[in-house]
Amino acid sequence: MSNVEAVKAYLKNVGLDDHYLEFAGSSATVELAAQQLGCEPDRIAKTIACIKKEGGAYIIVAKGTARIDNGKFKRTFGEKPHFVPADLLPELVGHPMGGVCPFALKDGCDVYLDESLKAFDVVYPAAGAHNNAVRVTIEELERITTDRWVDVTK
Repeated sequence: MSNVEAVKAYLKNVGLDDHYLEFAGSSATVELAAQQLGCEPDRIAKTIACIKKEGGAYIIVAKGTARIDNGKFKRTFGEKPHFVPADLLPELVGHPMGGVCPFALKDGCDVYLDESLKAFDVVYPAAGAHNNAVRVTIEELERITTDRWVDVTK
């Protein structure tokens, strides 16, 4: 099963398969995704993957223009952030660069929602590829991923 098929199966399992969107063009960056959706970049739910010392990854979902605050990250997780290199994303997280999302992840990935998302009613995380997304409310995103909220962005 491809990672996109895994995301679609995940969405179907949680009753949100009709929220999946696919585009003719690329949505691999926040700016490109915002263009495809006709929304502001902050509504793109950027998924940031950081390596955990003990293995696996921290998966942090934040508003599109957010950046990790190193001090907040260290206070929250007890270690400095180290981004997963692009070539290791499929192996460690389960999705390629431009398609990293908080769904259908590899074992050892822990999902956290950043407080920056709370400014929005609807956001758009990627869905496993460079040309797709999922339209979800914050409540839906919380329900289908995690109830762990953090404040680790600037």
